[in-house]
Amino acid sequence: MKKIILLFLFACVALVASAQQEFTGRWTTIDDKTGEARSVVRIYKGTDGLYYGKIEVLYVPEEYQDVVCEKCKGADHNKPIKGMVILRGMKYENGALTGGSLLDPESGNFYHGKITLEKDGRLKLRGSIDKAGVLGRTQYWKRAK
Repeated sequence: MKKIILLFLFACVALVASAQQEFTGRWTTIDDKTGEARSVVRIYKGTDGLYYGKIEVLYVPEEYQDVVCEKCKGADHNKPIKGMVILRGMKYENGALTGGSLLDPESGNFYHGKITLEKDGRLKLRGSIDKAGVLGRTQYWKRAK
């Protein structure tokens, strides 16, 4: 009986770990207004157990590859957008990444966020000015190749 219980607990832990890993990796960001690919963001789990996302690739002409975040405030002001951490301190909870903050380098603003996986494998990223997620916008990202 103990072996069955231990096997069941191990299976549950493996299932939860597998679900969390679905969020990690490289994702192509898609502009919600134009439908164009904008960048590649790597989502990773930090040593603190929270999730972060860093811009690895910008789909802009070569002369704009070193563009900086002029509208960002604080430590991000005038930092290169390529290499910038834009998803910060999100935790895995009830099948989604929640809490933390999302940085929009275009506006320099931070938003509340929630990230879920769609059945078709895309990430649904909802950024909002309110914690309830009512006032904001949604983007769908696809796994990068």
